[in-house]
Amino acid sequence: MKRRQFLRLLGSVAISAPELALAQSANRTYRVGLINRGAPVTDTSQFGAPLIRGLEKRGYVLGRNLEFERRGAGGRFDLLPGLCDELVVSKVEVIVAFGYPAALTAKTRATLPVVIAATGDPVGTGLIDSLARPGGHVTGISDMAIELSPKRLQLLKELVPTLRRLAIIWNTEDAGMVQHYETSDVAARTLGIATQPFGVREPDDIDRAFEVMVRDKPDALLVMAEALTIANRRRIYDFSDVHRLPVLYEENSVLIRDGGVMFYGPDEDESMDRVAALIDRILKGAKPQDLPFERPRLFKFVINAKTTTALGLEIPPSLRALADEVIE
Repeated sequence: MKRRQFLRLLGSVAISAPELALAQSANRTYRVGLINRGAPVTDTSQFGAPLIRGLEKRGYVLGRNLEFERRGAGGRFDLLPGLCDELVVSKVEVIVAFGYPAALTAKTRATLPVVIAATGDPVGTGLIDSLARPGGHVTGISDMAIELSPKRLQLLKELVPTLRRLAIIWNTEDAGMVQHYETSDVAARTLGIATQPFGVREPDDIDRAFEVMVRDKPDALLVMAEALTIANRRRIYDFSDVHRLPVLYEENSVLIRDGGVMFYGPDEDESMDRVAALIDRILKGAKPQDLPFERPRLFKFVINAKTTTALGLEIPPSLRALADEVIE
């Protein structure tokens, strides 16, 4: 569970090369398109900051030899095709797509190289042919949601010993999140946990889910993190505060600081560094179909002690020992 030392070593080796890489790429400006199902990716965001650091390690510096074209649909998936067309017209050399809807749009709407992240199982949703041979013009990194779901629920059950029934909220318009829900539902039932499914498509659906949970209270709430549920996270956390309901947001370590109880998943810094490496190889002439789809190597486990204390939960010593960070 702790960060792997050999990855730190690899990171330190990679840092030794930026001056050479910068010299190689200083004679031209590279244009990279960023498209997201939610808000546009910023320089300081969960994905933006580590992506920029990863590109800098390889000699690409924003404002010097690198430009981003950023597009965000604000949760309006119907806007994605037009936003993708804008990226093509702007003559970007590679598109980085975050989330399944953006990734599917980039795959079907453009012929440019596409690097994808945070999409769920890319093979199961048909984004690629296989991890070893993605096919087409798409490569990227997996979030390993299927593999991690059982472990997430095991950790949640250890934190909430009374967990017998789990409410799950996911966006039914996002095939990646539908897959996340189905995987989590199976994992919960394997652990003897009954589930309350709440598929949503708009904010009002979340309110209706709240109404049901008030009448038939679950022991905890699992939320699939995507544009709609992230945009409404404050409402979800406020509801959990009032009803003393532990909330676990999947696939987003930043959200735990807003009021979640824990996070276990790929380390965003490492994942975005791998995305940066794929971008670098493509900009140097590699074809996406020749680049095997990556899998995270580094994971992190974070517990929010502020939230657990407010909910009357005690963090077991075993979980404290496993955690990379405990937010006090």
